[in-house]
Amino acid sequence: MSDPATLSALDASQRLRDGRLSATALTEALLDRIAAREPSIRAFVHLDPALALRQAAALDARAKAGRAGPLHGLALGVKDVLDTADQPSQYGSPIWAGHRPRGDAACVALARRAGAVILGKTVTTEFATRHPGPTANPRKPGHTPGGSSSGSAAGAAAGFFHAGFGTQTAGSIIRPAAYCGAVGFKPSFGTLHRAGMKVMSESLDTIGVIAGSVADAALVMAGLTGGDYGAPAQRLDRAPRLGLCWGPAADQASPETRALLERVAGAASRAGAEVTPVEMPPAIAAGYEAHAAVMNGESAEALCWEMDHAAAQLSKGLRERLGWGGGLGAARIAEGRAAFATARAAFADVVAPFDAILTPSAPGEAPEGLGWTGDPAFNSLWTLLHVPCVTVPMGEGPRGLPLGVQLVAGFGRDREALAWAGWVGALTV
Repeated sequence: MSDPATLSALDASQRLRDGRLSATALTEALLDRIAAREPSIRAFVHLDPALALRQAAALDARAKAGRAGPLHGLALGVKDVLDTADQPSQYGSPIWAGHRPRGDAACVALARRAGAVILGKTVTTEFATRHPGPTANPRKPGHTPGGSSSGSAAGAAAGFFHAGFGTQTAGSIIRPAAYCGAVGFKPSFGTLHRAGMKVMSESLDTIGVIAGSVADAALVMAGLTGGDYGAPAQRLDRAPRLGLCWGPAADQASPETRALLERVAGAASRAGAEVTPVEMPPAIAAGYEAHAAVMNGESAEALCWEMDHAAAQLSKGLRERLGWGGGLGAARIAEGRAAFATARAAFADVVAPFDAILTPSAPGEAPEGLGWTGDPAFNSLWTLLHVPCVTVPMGEGPRGLPLGVQLVAGFGRDREALAWAGWVGALTV
């Protein structure tokens, strides 16, 4: 057999279920891959190989007893803002160093119930904000992997696990996945329960996954939720109706991003898609303008204890943002939330004629250096709209780093978002 660590989640799952591969053998192969590359990538904040192998052995025993779950034997990385009962949960902050919760976050518990190996905890930026951890881009370690789901994106792209949990408040799933050349899926708001997450923004925080392919992301989401996420690897019976949208941050797109989106739109048209330029109405732009106030105002509430009792251990940048957000006042935050609601209603009308919106995943390639995780300008709008988003890799920029495009669908149309992302991702551009 070829190296099991190179198998997609779909292929590994089939071999695990028909007995050609054991969870222990697969976990051993992944741990070997991690040992070879982790010193330069640093995707994990906590990794216990012995614990991972004990989980795999227990899953092999479950399978022999006929109790294999839908994610049997697949390995997941868990962003370290999500609690794990058997591993530290430190939220990217020295304030919580060594913290050991009693229970798992809901999404982690669902993953275990489905038969996944919780391989390790992945690096997050400080409380899933922008102050970075040590993780490097697996394609070029001198560049950021993006954030805040840095370790999950880098680990998924490097093949350390079959999917990594990420969270998104502005652009923390889509942007790092695009920077690392992986597939990122931010589902509709509330799809994965946030119990056991270190929540920063009640109005925005969304749990999703980063994987090696659209089909793998769909498999993992179906295994976690029991929902229907389709089979994006299968051929569709028609081409999509796509709205081409640059959004309110259009002027921040790099030349390579502009050229890529135009090539993808052209290839989609040649393949039979209807591609129609779309402008967002003022109500949606107003929601976008309110994002920073709501995010930082709610984050100031979320980290009230840390600010009152351990402010010296917060980064200077985070203290400043929390100070600004905390000083906005309840009326300003309420206005922002109302703008979000109005924007969501307006977007339902905008997206109605289309199967999906085609838009950039990020301004350009991953920035050089590890001190900044990049700009979420092309993500925060879709996050506040609560709609499903998928980024698919579609080539490289002038520095040889990955570029992606993003597909966005209406609220609750997660299956369709994945299906059309798979269709676009298969185009030749």
